[in-house]
Amino acid sequence: MDNTTNEGLRPLVSVSGTETDTAIADLAGMYAGKTWHSGHVDDDYWYRYVAVGDDRMSVRRSQMHGTLRGDVAVEGQVVVQWIDSGTATVDTGRNAVRMQPGIPVLFPVEQRFDMDYRDWDQRLVHLDRDLVLDVASERYLVDGTLAFDRTTPPTTAAVERWRASVASSVRVLRDEGTASLAWHESQREVVRSLLDLYRFHGEAAPVGWGEHRNARIRSAVETIHARAHEPLTVSEIARAADLSVRGLQESFQRTLDRTPMQYLREVRLRRAHDDLLRAEPATVSVAEVASRWGFTHMGRFSGEYLRRFGEYPKHTLRR
Repeated sequence: MDNTTNEGLRPLVSVSGTETDTAIADLAGMYAGKTWHSGHVDDDYWYRYVAVGDDRMSVRRSQMHGTLRGDVAVEGQVVVQWIDSGTATVDTGRNAVRMQPGIPVLFPVEQRFDMDYRDWDQRLVHLDRDLVLDVASERYLVDGTLAFDRTTPPTTAAVERWRASVASSVRVLRDEGTASLAWHESQREVVRSLLDLYRFHGEAAPVGWGEHRNARIRSAVETIHARAHEPLTVSEIARAADLSVRGLQESFQRTLDRTPMQYLREVRLRRAHDDLLRAEPATVSVAEVASRWGFTHMGRFSGEYLRRFGEYPKHTLRR
């Protein structure tokens, strides 16, 4: 994908300069940076940043002959990056990832993290959160939360597919434009390749989930997802799906191997996890998040959380 910034593509963003202060002013706002520092590696300091695409997906190139470190938070988007040259470390704390040339790295999703870059040529793909969830619903029972397994490195085949899908999308953008159906479909193909890069945290949809015979249980699941923050009852879920309570219970056991209320509790647990990932430790407590999602017994909540996510809720909050 050597021509991310092909001539003929109208940029969404295009900035460049030769001063450290202007680099921070130009770049920090795009990534909600609060404490950024940029410096020289020699007397020839410069930076360039260009983005093409639209608000659902953009492909970007960031270059600097210098150093940059600071904190990053990207809300409402999923960001994948890789470097072609230079050095870069993402999430410089205990979850630090030292980037290797050509290997895509997923930004921590909707979490503030630290980064440290030096003399680099970097590519990024920004994907709208709702677009990722919509495409993920082709494979998973999507409940509105968004998380990936960032600990398992992507396979060589997955990286090749990712790079091919991004390169194809840039060609489509250049040739067809942002209003074209081809660009719309190429965006979805990029998300599909993302789902092959890093495992999405979601339950795989049962076989035949999209078929007409499962329309009512799909409606019940959608009701649970949409109203998980409410004091839902089995009767209310059944009415929304146009099923009897018994019919609802039987459908859930047959299709999802659990009761509706067990499924609701799992959704609420994932929502609590999502909230803890996003929260600032100084402004919220684990007890507050647990209570928000209906968990009143902290011991049981912590135990369920540990079994589901492999860590205690207090550790998620402190990331």
